Amino acid sequence: DIIYLLFNKELPNTEQSAQFKADLSSRATLPNGVEDILKTLPKHGHPMDWLSIGIHSLGMCDTTENWLDDALNLVARMPRLMGLIFRYREGRTTNIPDDDVSKSLVERFVETLDLTNVDKVKMSKVISTYLVLHMDHGGGNLSTFTGKSIASGKATVYSAMAGAMNALSGPLHGRANQSCLEFVLKVGSSDENEVEKFVRNELAEGRPVFGFGHAVLSVEDPRATAQFELGEKICPEDENFKIIKALRKVAPRVLSENKKIRNPNANVDIASGALLHHVGLKDPTYYTTFFGWARVAGIGAQIVDERVNMRSGKGVPIYRPKYFPEGQQLRHVE
Repeated sequence: DIIYLLFNKELPNTEQSAQFKADLSSRATLPNGVEDILKTLPKHGHPMDWLSIGIHSLGMCDTTENWLDDALNLVARMPRLMGLIFRYREGRTTNIPDDDVSKSLVERFVETLDLTNVDKVKMSKVISTYLVLHMDHGGGNLSTFTGKSIASGKATVYSAMAGAMNALSGPLHGRANQSCLEFVLKVGSSDENEVEKFVRNELAEGRPVFGFGHAVLSVEDPRATAQFELGEKICPEDENFKIIKALRKVAPRVLSENKKIRNPNANVDIASGALLHHVGLKDPTYYTTFFGWARVAGIGAQIVDERVNMRSGKGVPIYRPKYFPEGQQLRHVE
């Protein structure tokens, strides 16, 4: 329903929801050749590189060159691609469950992944929440801007989205959620005094305190608030969750001592890694792929808008940087 909202600018009624789910199911089967490409990739390659190549592979094997169809095809095929990336990187290439395309996007991923000794209901809840919170974003962030910029040259949806994933993969952008969980694992204690010592030491050593601050917001990121609420329901006694709760109290107080820091509060990355870790997704190098999976829907919807709907269907012009003569004063206009 949220994906429908992004593409249609309104939530669906019951009938529209059922029709849209059926439409996505009809698009979900991966084209032949994609798994053959995944088999050739080096196991040590970062999951985000696999995701970028996987998206390119989908496009090379089946491109309609219709902006909306390709965007929705990609959305529908992401769960299976994601699950296969996990399995092929981990060498679990046999006994892969069939892809039941009648099930939800998240259920299809969880079933393809097929981890043992995990609570699949909890895993589905955490991933569903993560996807909804990360699906859309204003067009000015690096990955969305990159994807739309590539598409403005009329490259395919797949080329544009692969470029967006490459932009997302950097540690100053989407890979911050990987760094955040690695940071949480280093803390080692949920005692607030120990957490404060750790935070102050990180600052003294010139290292970042991950999971805090935001370029736009001046309060706690509401996406972080939602994830803390989910954690209280499903894993209040999880040690990593207790650590991030202590960080949520301690870090803003310590960071606010530096008057140059405008927003010392928790951002979206602080809680997501702990929740994913709790439900059995222990390797933080995969966490940005979930960010990428979510953002495929939001970026895809924005690409369709810019290529198909804007300027009475002509689409926006190709993106070009603007150059100014050396020494010319730039003036910001609100």
